[in-house]
Amino acid sequence: MRTTKDRIRQAVTFEVMGILLSVPLAAFAFNFDFEKTGVLGVIGATMATIWNYVFNLIFDHSLKRLTGSTSKSLKARFVHAISFELGLMLAFLPVIAWWMDIGLVEALIVDIAFVVFYLVYAFAFTWCYDTIFPDKDAEGESLTADSK
Repeated sequence: MRTTKDRIRQAVTFEVMGILLSVPLAAFAFNFDFEKTGVLGVIGATMATIWNYVFNLIFDHSLKRLTGSTSKSLKARFVHAISFELGLMLAFLPVIAWWMDIGLVEALIVDIAFVVFYLVYAFAFTWCYDTIFPDKDAEGESLTADSK
């Protein structure tokens, strides 16, 4: 199990690197002002971090109340992932539209682009992080260990 210090290092590194990668890509892809896009990236990372804490707290309490445990089945993990992303998208959508001074349809396209970027980025980042800073409890596990 990772320590609190390690989890904080992972979260901060994830968000900083995510901003450094996503902001230039979004500014270029959508022809946005770089500085405005940078502020949007920081706002989005802050919202995602807060939402992550709040959502997981609510989800885990709800799961425990419904099933008596916080153990997640494959179905629960699917519901968790989709619900998390949809909630974050709904919260971030009006922020994107307002801050970038664009319509909701264009903001939705930007929002979807961020989701796709962060899905790929999270997969790659976590794999790299686990390789560079291995969790002692996970040593010897294969890439498909959690599919058992």
